[in-house]
Amino acid sequence: MVIAGQRVVLREKRFSDADSDYAWRCDAELARYDATAPLKLSVKEYTLYYIEQLKHPRENSSWFAIDSLDGKHIGNCMYYDVEEGRKQAKIGIIIGDRDYWGRGYGAEAVNLLVDYIFEKTNLERLYLDTLEWNARAQRCFQKCGFVVCARINKKGNHFLIMELYRGWHKPVKAEDMPQHI
Repeated sequence: MVIAGQRVVLREKRFSDADSDYAWRCDAELARYDATAPLKLSVKEYTLYYIEQLKHPRENSSWFAIDSLDGKHIGNCMYYDVEEGRKQAKIGIIIGDRDYWGRGYGAEAVNLLVDYIFEKTNLERLYLDTLEWNARAQRCFQKCGFVVCARINKKGNHFLIMELYRGWHKPVKAEDMPQHI
């Protein structure tokens, strides 16, 4: 499965993604944006975990790699915590390669993911949380149609909850995506 945009491709995760995923999960700055601690597993331990994750994906979730058009793995996105009864799911994204920050790659990936979810599932609501101080992520999500619906505090961090309903969503043509965010 491949979803292609103007500048990014969403594809299924594969073992060759493990090295970049490990580096990103060990990165203190990236962990801070996710309100978590950097990964402390060894490469060997992480590799074993990664293989299991690929063999036995988490129920009620779908995980995608984000590649640049030239095939470079630059990040990941997913939808998870799918609640069929409530017709909703949570989404998440990371652009781990700093060379691709602030240039619209994340917004295009989010739009491709949202288009895919609303086309392939019966979900009506997508939501996410982002740290209150992460203005870049908030701008990205707002450009993709998400609006703030709540504020919460978890483990000493202040988050905004943002949501998007199917009825609000207008599929975005890749050529209409902003070049810089």
